[in-house]
Amino acid sequence: MKIFTRFFICISLVVVMLMTVSCSSVGKYFGDSGVFGGASVGSSQLPPPAKEVDGRLVQANTRFAFKLFKQLIEQQPGKNVFISPTSIAMALAMTYNGADGETKDAMAKALEVQGIDIEDFNKAYADLKTILQNPDPGIQVVIANSLWARKGMSFYDDFLNINKKFYGAEVQELDFDSPDAPKIINNWVKKQTKDKIDEIVGDTISPDTIMFLVNALYFKGNWKNEFDPNLTREETFFLANGTQKSHPIMFQTGEEYPYYKGESFQAVSLPYGNGRVSMIVFLPDEGVDLMEFCSSITVEKWEEWINSLSDTQGEVGLPKFKLEYEVELNEALKALGMEIAFDPERANFGKMHPIAPGLNVYISSVKHKTFVETNEQGTEASGVTSVEVNLTSLPMDNFSMIVNRPFFFVIRDNETGSLLFMGSIVDPVYEK
Repeated sequence: MKIFTRFFICISLVVVMLMTVSCSSVGKYFGDSGVFGGASVGSSQLPPPAKEVDGRLVQANTRFAFKLFKQLIEQQPGKNVFISPTSIAMALAMTYNGADGETKDAMAKALEVQGIDIEDFNKAYADLKTILQNPDPGIQVVIANSLWARKGMSFYDDFLNINKKFYGAEVQELDFDSPDAPKIINNWVKKQTKDKIDEIVGDTISPDTIMFLVNALYFKGNWKNEFDPNLTREETFFLANGTQKSHPIMFQTGEEYPYYKGESFQAVSLPYGNGRVSMIVFLPDEGVDLMEFCSSITVEKWEEWINSLSDTQGEVGLPKFKLEYEVELNEALKALGMEIAFDPERANFGKMHPIAPGLNVYISSVKHKTFVETNEQGTEASGVTSVEVNLTSLPMDNFSMIVNRPFFFVIRDNETGSLLFMGSIVDPVYEK
């Protein structure tokens, strides 16, 4: 029982494990309905799972997950942190298809996909999505993507088609000036997450916002071996600050579990359904700081630990927990090298939207919300990521124009473009 007296879950690792199985012409893209494509991604009719997924993408997503998680725990020391790296990566992947130049390079570096060709990148995500949504009968996974564009704005067909084809994105044109617009997007989020997350967009949308790219991910899994509620009891839970509290702990005993004892921690894998998906719990030894432990994890260590799990008979005590979490990822993503994508002057999303002189498109906000509940029956979790894209006017350099030499001028009707007068003055004369 001693191993459970100082227990805290490094919860991001759970999500990583859950998700690492295995200028064309410009035109109006939307029909009268404002919708491109057919049924909701969250419908019950799923495409058949791909036979395999490109391992380079899985490796890249795992590296990105750990990098991002380390940034967040450093920004929020002593706080519960729960993210869906797959949700975040997929929302950014959709946005990545609109990036060009240095912005594309910066996003590729942050996402760890520098060596993956864009066609392979998109196909790998399409394959990953089908595989994740077909785990086993005891597990439900829903992955839904949507793209919400400001009504009246034109976007490149290639960009919209890629997100529809490879990410199954529902593409909708929406009047962002309408007070109902946030509610429409949030209702979509609520539906896809089974009412666990009901808002990702605020009550009003900025007049500079031209697009939202949204990913919603829902997971529900029953334990392969459920915890007996009769064995759940109040136990002392020791907090990092030295205080303690009473908390309900669920218990199992007499089973064989994939288990590993490292130098400064223990790890156990608790399977859901038929066992394809598991929750892997890491318990640092007494005196080992959880934040330091999480910050020290590398992909190489992670793979070593996973490969070291072996079936061992023992006892498991797991706290029941329920958590809602939200965070804006701007600063964390900037720290990972994506700062240029948030820069109104330097960002280059030239493959997303035609850029007129004096204007530019950039990412204004990446928001992430999650929900998780773990009890005797299993785990239910949801994650939503929204990438908000804005259009801005670029600042113009100050100028000085003193008309003190011969000049040309035009008097133009700006409604019709008609040139009413034009002339050249080489020797100006003025008499009263």
